[in-house]
Amino acid sequence: MDVAGRVPRLRAGLEEAGCDAALITRVVNVRYLSGFTGSAGMLLVLPDELHFVTDGRYGDQAAEELGRAGVDAAVHVGRTMPEQRSHVVERVRAIARLGLEAEAVTWAQHRRFVTEWFPELELVPTEDLVEGLRRVKDDGEVDRMAAAAAVGDGALATCRSMLAEGVTEADFAVALDFDMRRGSDGPSFETIVASGPNGAKPHHRPTDRRIEAGELVVVDFGAQVDGYCSDMTRTFSVGEPSPTARRMAEVVTQSQQAGVAAVAGGVRAQAVDEACRSVIQDAGWADAFLHSTGHGVGLEIHEAPRVASTSTDILEPGYVVTVEPGVYLPEHGGVRIEDTVVVTSEGCRALTNAPKDLILT
Repeated sequence: MDVAGRVPRLRAGLEEAGCDAALITRVVNVRYLSGFTGSAGMLLVLPDELHFVTDGRYGDQAAEELGRAGVDAAVHVGRTMPEQRSHVVERVRAIARLGLEAEAVTWAQHRRFVTEWFPELELVPTEDLVEGLRRVKDDGEVDRMAAAAAVGDGALATCRSMLAEGVTEADFAVALDFDMRRGSDGPSFETIVASGPNGAKPHHRPTDRRIEAGELVVVDFGAQVDGYCSDMTRTFSVGEPSPTARRMAEVVTQSQQAGVAAVAGGVRAQAVDEACRSVIQDAGWADAFLHSTGHGVGLEIHEAPRVASTSTDILEPGYVVTVEPGVYLPEHGGVRIEDTVVVTSEGCRALTNAPKDLILT
């Protein structure tokens, strides 16, 4: 990954954001810009200097990780917050306007910044400063997400037969999570296993309910490799499904195929949602599609862009998004099918490749 090239691109956007420098405090954004994987750190981006500030736990780790990423930054360690504050304050005396991440800074933090840290500076709330850069993935990022997706594909292939053995939702989730840990950092989010009527709850949490013959089972999961996430949903029928369940699966399959076919650089994200939603609406289940069609994926399982009816985003090559329509009927359960895809100039490429056959045999 070209981690070292990210701070220069950030600097190029500072003037348009109305600031002379930026203090990056959101940990995931610090990681994106520096390669640091710890849980505590700040990155001060000045016009000609880069300073990384952390606590006593991470001094050596930060120096090693920034060095491996090729990021030229001075690393400062403060054992207490006043010490960390002094490292930052000493280095902003020559600037007038300091950008802060509006969506990351809490009300309490802002009060401290105004009264204790930077009383003489103009503090500028910035939006999408780093997140805007994160939208387009480079080849190294896509490779990591493809590796995470392959881990998920493999884990499902290993574990799927358990669904027909009368296991509980929770037992299957544990087995899937354990298998994913063999080749990844672990699950990218809490695995969803929703059987029977629980399938009508899109974000159901696995319980001790046993999976029975003739039921639909929604399995939504992902792995994480080097911080980058995958996301996939498959729906299975344990044995022969009811006519309604089969029809639900057919409609959602057609909807998902229509959505994936609509993805391409220059396409409105809203149009992808419309492609999925129209198929389900024509089937008479518009009110049973309870969520948006998809979302961006990267260092976070949910990030920009949004693939929704209210989205104003335009897809660009290098974006990585999900396409995941669903139909949820309490008396029958739920069906959701999801792939993570990389947007290209002419279409998209799926990273998740597990089979989508409905019936477990």
